Amino acid sequence: MFEIVDKRELAKGIAWFEIKAPRIAVKRQAGQFVIVRLQEKGERIPLTIVDSDAKKGTIVLAVQEIGKTTAEFQHFGIGDSILDVVGPLGRPTPIKNYGTAVIIGGGVGTAEAYPIAKAMKEGGNDIISIIGARTKDLVIMEKEMKAVSSKVKISTDDGSYGLHGFVTDALQQLLDEGLHINVVVAIGPVPMMKAVCNVTKPHSIKTLVSLNSIMIDATGMCGACRVTVDGKTKFACVDGPEFDGHKVDFDELTKRVSAYMEMEKKSYELYKQSLK
Repeated sequence: MFEIVDKRELAKGIAWFEIKAPRIAVKRQAGQFVIVRLQEKGERIPLTIVDSDAKKGTIVLAVQEIGKTTAEFQHFGIGDSILDVVGPLGRPTPIKNYGTAVIIGGGVGTAEAYPIAKAMKEGGNDIISIIGARTKDLVIMEKEMKAVSSKVKISTDDGSYGLHGFVTDALQQLLDEGLHINVVVAIGPVPMMKAVCNVTKPHSIKTLVSLNSIMIDATGMCGACRVTVDGKTKFACVDGPEFDGHKVDFDELTKRVSAYMEMEKKSYELYKQSLK
């Protein structure tokens, strides 16, 4: 059992959990994830490790309510325990001194981008972060991102905070200003990551994207996370979750991400009805 030692709200529907998991805390690296099962009959879900403290023996997970299990997770609090937390899994982000690194997070993807920004800074890079959200109330981890970045740009779809527009508009501004960017890491909804790659490709900027949203079993056994990268079949959970964004078949990825959408929606609705 894995005890929750701290919890706070990042935004509506997004919770931050600090969980006792000493073995994972010691070994985890930026970009890796864990598989969580809340209870005996619960499903297994992959969640990116946001942070860890080896001395305390804890890891941090950010959970957005988007389905049955993530909704159920929101009801867990300090002192509660999770049945299974398995990891660290996946290949770590390749950290080296690139130069100027732009780290982009969309929605809850900002929490997943944070450990990469932190590791990239520790690797000697100048970090410029871009945080995107639909509205001001959904902007998360701004303070944390500022702590590891020389500059943070914020964009909101409705213009309620920062730039009125998308993360790609903020990225284009940096390019228009003449900033020389050595690497971009983008984590968020598939359309957002595709759009970022469309901006960076003409400039031949190395761009990494995280395909964690397609993972289910996260062991490579179920095959649900198959993606085409550079014309070859890869598995997001064991070969990734990060890939060269310019080589990802985003059209195929978009279709595969929605493969279980109707079943997930039905399960979520049944769960909400059970609470009434």
